[in-house]
Amino acid sequence: MQLLNRRLLLGMTAAVTAAFIAGAGQAAGTAKIDAPAPAFEGGTASGKTISLADYRGKTVVLEWTSHECPYVRKHYGADNMQKTQRDAIDKGVVWLSVISSAPGEEGHVEAAEALELSNQRGATPTEIILDPTGEIGKLYGARTTPHMYIIDPEGALKYMGGIDSIPSARTSDIAKATNYVTVALNELAAGKPVSSPVTRPYGCSVKYAW
Repeated sequence: MQLLNRRLLLGMTAAVTAAFIAGAGQAAGTAKIDAPAPAFEGGTASGKTISLADYRGKTVVLEWTSHECPYVRKHYGADNMQKTQRDAIDKGVVWLSVISSAPGEEGHVEAAEALELSNQRGATPTEIILDPTGEIGKLYGARTTPHMYIIDPEGALKYMGGIDSIPSARTSDIAKATNYVTVALNELAAGKPVSSPVTRPYGCSVKYAW
């Protein structure tokens, strides 16, 4: 009986350990579709301090990014992310790129480098938020780069997930994919519900300071 109990205890310990390892590095977050988007305040690469509340009354896109991630490079190298940004901003949407990579980790940049990278790539975000502590990323449960969120003018979260429907690092797949962000923004602008409010995000894991 003692041997059986010991084996059961070891099995339970192993299961708990495996669950902890599987969950490590995953930001749980509090973001929920149709609920108020989690409020935040953060510093930007341009030297400002901004909050989500600053953009009340406007549609807001949050884009988690890391310039070293091949999935991010796929969309920026093909001008897909920039085109999605431009189309959104032309329609009055606020686009906030968020960098949650911790110091010393892949994708971490200081303000000057973030601005230079944006300039080199022809990117046009409204602001670049530097989130080295990962506080904003964990609040939203951002798991990958890219990971996309859309907030409506009333402050409700209306979309979270991948930028498109084909989870690969191949640029050749972009033309065949459905751009979920563009579709969701068009539906919101037309006063329609978002047809796919939650999709699978894909890319590199966000390199948080855990």
